[in-house]
Amino acid sequence: MSSTVSYWILTSTRSCILTLQGSRHLYSRCISKRNQSKWRLLSWASPTLQNSSPCGAFTVQKAYRHTSTEEEDFHLQLSPEQVNEVLRAGESAHKILDLDNEVPSSVLRFESNQLAANSPVEDRRGVASCLQTRGLMFGIFDGHGGHACAQAVSERLFYYVAVSLMSHQTLEQMEGAMENMKPLLPILQWLRHPGDSIYKDVTSVHLDHLRVFWQELLDLHMEMGLSIEEALIYSFQRLDSDISLEVQAPLEDEITKNLSLQVAFSGATACMAHVSGVHLHVANAGDCRAILGVQEDNGMWSCLPLTCDHNAWNEAELSRLKREHPESEDKTVIMDDRLLGVLMPCRAFGDVQLKWSKELQRSVLERGFDTEALNIYQFTPSHYYTPPYLTAKPEVTYHRLRPQDKFLVLASDGLWDMLGNEDVVRLVVGFLSEAGRHKPDLAQRPTNLGLMQSLLLQRKASGLHAADQNAATHLIRHAIGSNEYGEMEPERLAAMLTLPEDLARMYRDDITVTVVYFNSESIDAHYKGD
Repeated sequence: MSSTVSYWILTSTRSCILTLQGSRHLYSRCISKRNQSKWRLLSWASPTLQNSSPCGAFTVQKAYRHTSTEEEDFHLQLSPEQVNEVLRAGESAHKILDLDNEVPSSVLRFESNQLAANSPVEDRRGVASCLQTRGLMFGIFDGHGGHACAQAVSERLFYYVAVSLMSHQTLEQMEGAMENMKPLLPILQWLRHPGDSIYKDVTSVHLDHLRVFWQELLDLHMEMGLSIEEALIYSFQRLDSDISLEVQAPLEDEITKNLSLQVAFSGATACMAHVSGVHLHVANAGDCRAILGVQEDNGMWSCLPLTCDHNAWNEAELSRLKREHPESEDKTVIMDDRLLGVLMPCRAFGDVQLKWSKELQRSVLERGFDTEALNIYQFTPSHYYTPPYLTAKPEVTYHRLRPQDKFLVLASDGLWDMLGNEDVVRLVVGFLSEAGRHKPDLAQRPTNLGLMQSLLLQRKASGLHAADQNAATHLIRHAIGSNEYGEMEPERLAAMLTLPEDLARMYRDDITVTVVYFNSESIDAHYKGD
């Protein structure tokens, strides 16, 4: 890599990074392309940056990655092939097979990818089909303060949603099987991504709590179960409640006890979509995001946002928080564009240090936990008066799919920090055109400067690298490799992928993306009554 790029990284680092040193913690503040600052925990053990392992999240042969930030020792070198190897390491793609041959699925396929900035990566993703109710679920889970909460939510939330959608009769069958020690009806069929990890040691505990959940649903005596919107809201909140209660319960098993503490004291935002026929529901808690790519009858493309970020820039969220707390806290509930000056998202799973009373936190942590070894973050904001300040209740959006709805993009905020909604739609459309999967009729589209620039940039970028085979990879490539003009810069891309671990998080977040493609013919047939 050229010395110019190395110099750009070093001088940029020195000019944009501030540090806040506290008791055993070091935070960094970096300015993103949208000029939004984020405080992030960099070091748990020392008030100075530590050199980290050179292996990073991916192992790339002949790629040299140093942790030293001394300019003379900072040598980075990745070939285009190695860049592609790093970018494509987390790829996955699946074609959706019709579970019911009489009703073709409204989803054709999906493509997904993930690129780590944290080590280990704190984002998670999930895709599964509901075997008893025939819905498809897609989820993005963005962890903070560690990966434990995101891991737990990615494994468990879909089960809560699937169970809450079951009929009364199916729930009775589930309970009968448990009582008679017979095999349960299958609930989910997971479409796992390569490298997905599962907490196998505690699945029995989770099943016990899932059973309590469906027993309570049985007590409601609803023949057809909850509506999808009700199921999503109820499931988010119930899982978050279970996460909180599990760490308060006396547990003898050391592994389960320690893991429950890590899950509860870390946090995760979540955005999930449920697709059943032409019915699309999106539930969001936090700052992950979902958008639709729509092609109108005249051939023009547009973006339809399906979520709102729950943060300080959302006026509705600010109003909600002020309503839920005394007027005396109007100026302290959000400080420095963060919840209580600490957390950027205003909705999340876990993070019990922003939900429990101070007394409850002390009583739990004094039960002999080795909080030092478990990296449990203990911090009480200065204006912590009337908890809870944080909720996992999602906002749910319903959209009836139309033939012009071509694809859905779900992603963690690491993508949206770099790209706007319209940029993402434009890049996916460009990817589809490049891959020959979709050929827009440009002759029918009004020619304008923006369209011409987009086509020129696509043509220029296509000459710099081999065509991506995965739309999520294409989005990640452009998110970290494009300059402020939207132009792909190979040297910038290589530099961002080979930053030392102690610098990578200052320039970008973990990025996780899932792109879902819809079957326009199946959707159209639904409206025609075929």
